[in-house]
Amino acid sequence: MGMVKVRVPTAMRPLTDGTPEVTIEGATLRDVIDGLETGYPGFRERLLSEEGTLRRFVNIYVDEDDVRFGEGLDTPTPSGVTLWLVPAVAGGSLP
Repeated sequence: MGMVKVRVPTAMRPLTDGTPEVTIEGATLRDVIDGLETGYPGFRERLLSEEGTLRRFVNIYVDEDDVRFGEGLDTPTPSGVTLWLVPAVAGGSLP
């Protein structure tokens, strides 16, 4: 299993007591999310739907690769990669 750096967005930092980056062990994205939930309860419900799929309004990248265009929750997370949790930004209008 690899040690993965997880960049935590501001909106989710209350779960990590304000820490912007945590290190979690896991071979796949699913493992990392399980590790986040164990160490910092509340992550699973923020990242996964009730059905256990990735929430629509959260983007997750392993280094620069969007997991939605790869293997989803089975995306490998080798040691040394950075996992980016990015809440989707929407809204507003053009004049």
